[in-house]
Amino acid sequence: MSKLTTTAIASETGGLPFAVRISVEGHIFAGDEPIEAGGTGLGPSPYQLLTSALAECTAMTVRWFARQHDVPLDHVSVEVVHSREQVEGRAGLVDTFNKTIKIKGDALTEDQLQRLHDVASKCPVQRTLEAGSIIVTRPG
Repeated sequence: MSKLTTTAIASETGGLPFAVRISVEGHIFAGDEPIEAGGTGLGPSPYQLLTSALAECTAMTVRWFARQHDVPLDHVSVEVVHSREQVEGRAGLVDTFNKTIKIKGDALTEDQLQRLHDVASKCPVQRTLEAGSIIVTRPG
């Protein structure tokens, strides 16, 4: 069984209520809560990062598929709207991610366009969200 590992570190910046410095595999950026949630809006919130990860992964998966199969894709854009709401018959809030995929390609056939839309639901981040995860918390 193969194992893929990614390490992310979030450390408080100090002086701001929720602002953190995030380091992931050599990339460094800020994270924060929005002003209306008591933060300063210095960077994306955790849910904004999760939502953008799904959008990013979907766009990359569509592009990857197009390259692998010589599909004449000119441009792909993915909009993801995340909401948390009460759903009848379910306890607690339920997360819903609504994805809109915009695909451009003047030379695309209807079959190719359909295949690109189909592959958009197969990105690894979506599969992780749908399958659930095991999260282990330990002191460090």
